[in-house]
Amino acid sequence: DGLVAGTEPREGLWRAQTPQAARLKTFRDAFAVWPAGESPTDDAAVVERAGRTVRLVPGDPRLMKLTYPEDFALAEQMIARETRIGQGYDVHRWGPGDTAWLCGVAIPHDQALVGHSDADAGLHALTDAILGAMGDGDIGDHFPPSDPQWKGAASDRFLIHALERMRARGGRIVNADVTLICEQPKIKPHRLAMRERLAALLEVPLDAVSVKATTSEGLGFTGRQEGLAAQAVVSLTLPARSASPA
Repeated sequence: DGLVAGTEPREGLWRAQTPQAARLKTFRDAFAVWPAGESPTDDAAVVERAGRTVRLVPGDPRLMKLTYPEDFALAEQMIARETRIGQGYDVHRWGPGDTAWLCGVAIPHDQALVGHSDADAGLHALTDAILGAMGDGDIGDHFPPSDPQWKGAASDRFLIHALERMRARGGRIVNADVTLICEQPKIKPHRLAMRERLAALLEVPLDAVSVKATTSEGLGFTGRQEGLAAQAVVSLTLPARSASPA
């Protein structure tokens, strides 16, 4: 009648994938003794009915069966993806303080970066890169500096927002590359912590995240230590768009 009669405890349930593997002779022998007129639920059921032991092995949800027309349609959607590239740039000036936030990591310093939020130029540039890759505006569109609710906000909130919008469209990050341009503070001692923080936020392996630092050889506002600049490039994939009608 279409009503739920009960719910089985999930602890003892496994999701089985098809097709399933066995030696060819095992399958031939098992199917040879399968009752005529009876339809098996899957390959393992045939082998099990023949008295053989069926063992569970780890699977992958991407290894899907292709049996019915709708299976092929789903497979096409999974395979058809397009790669997008986005870049971001951000600048903040130095001001009074003893901590600089960069790429989600607090760095002790004799100055702090000044901004409406926590002024994390690395995260701001990365957020803009993701939004840009999706054609989804920029960080100022989503978090206007005129809005008091973002005063002093942690910049990972901005990055998480951009990632949520990307994932809502079926997107995923491929890799990210951030460059910090400054004379001080020294970035190298904190670079691994920055990469680990970004990898956790982006949900990618550590080797998919790069954080680099360079100086401007004493030139410009970064060379005069008036501020810090950050550049970010990100690669992501989205489900391919359907072709527009002619």
